[in-house]
Amino acid sequence: MSDEKDKRAPLTRLAQAGRRAEWVGVPGQPGGIVSPPVWRASTILYDDVAHLRSATTNTHEQLFYGRKGTPTAWSLADALTEMEPGAEGTMLFPSGVAAIGCALMAVLRPGDQLLMVDAAYDPTRNFCEQVLKPFGVETLYYDPCVGAGIAEFITENTRAIFLESPGSLTFEVQDVPAIVAAAQARGVVTLIDNTWATPLFLPALSLGVDISILACTKYIVGHSDVMMGSVTANAALFPKIRQMAYLFGQMTSPDDAWLAARGLRTLGVRLAQHQASALMIASWLDAQPDVARVLHPALPDCPGHDLWARDFEGSSGLFSFVLKGGDEKARAALIDGLAHFGIGYSWGGFESLALPVDPARYRSATRWEAEGPVVRLSIGLEDPADLIADLEAGLARFRAVRG
Repeated sequence: MSDEKDKRAPLTRLAQAGRRAEWVGVPGQPGGIVSPPVWRASTILYDDVAHLRSATTNTHEQLFYGRKGTPTAWSLADALTEMEPGAEGTMLFPSGVAAIGCALMAVLRPGDQLLMVDAAYDPTRNFCEQVLKPFGVETLYYDPCVGAGIAEFITENTRAIFLESPGSLTFEVQDVPAIVAAAQARGVVTLIDNTWATPLFLPALSLGVDISILACTKYIVGHSDVMMGSVTANAALFPKIRQMAYLFGQMTSPDDAWLAARGLRTLGVRLAQHQASALMIASWLDAQPDVARVLHPALPDCPGHDLWARDFEGSSGLFSFVLKGGDEKARAALIDGLAHFGIGYSWGGFESLALPVDPARYRSATRWEAEGPVVRLSIGLEDPADLIADLEAGLARFRAVRG
């Protein structure tokens, strides 16, 4: 359980969290190791029937059956909980989408209404339409910039409000405290996809959010080699999250949990570099004549910057930019010739990525209109000067095709 009175700085927590003595020590010997080892297990053996019976009274953090976890996963979950002051606990999932789906199923029932931010991650929208709708849950999409006006959308059937701030394609920053205040006034649960900022840059539960969800595949793992999600919740809702995860048989492999825990230790220094490089590149793009606008909340001229400056402790390496005119062919010419950017989904790894995105396809409550095609960049750990030179050549190709 996260201690709200814990005065350790976030970077100290990153280095120390999840390293309980019982997970790093050697029984019967003094001292211990630095990182919890990989515990692989399906069947657990008991000394006798009495021991087996006693294990069923608390299966959460003692060996019971492999599906309930081992110290490798528990230590990672414990560390993620410590990163969210005010959190009760964290459950791990085999992907970010699995985490989102299980969290929503834990708080919604047939006949309920969900308010979903219109800038949500596409698989989140798919879950609402293809799982929740047949299940009897109505999803109403709302403008990400609505702020305190969310109160007008809350009805007697509204059970949850889902936030994603900033949105992972168009990067609108939501007024999280205002939405939380409106939700709390009506007894509505709030959930946030906090993957872009991580708890290091946005401790969501400290702002009153009930449930914080991460696609750990991105910045937590940091090396593009593990799929994982997490759900961290307050004391009132964590038991529901845990129970739903058990009922759906959701779990992560010990090897993946170990890799994610290893990535977590360097999250602070990696995010600092992602932030610095992305800001340098975003500022450069903002000055280019072929770029209509840059969608990066930390830029002073980006809509939502004031909210970002108020609530966030930093910015990550993911942002988009809108080209000035051109079409799909011109955008492809820019992206296809890049030497230092890969073309692929996901983000948050050490490698830079460039992706064509079309936000208009994923809107219901709002309309996306832009001066030209959109490119999303995930800035990795390469030298930003190399990345700028690569983008400069890409913009020259764009101009040549655009005419």
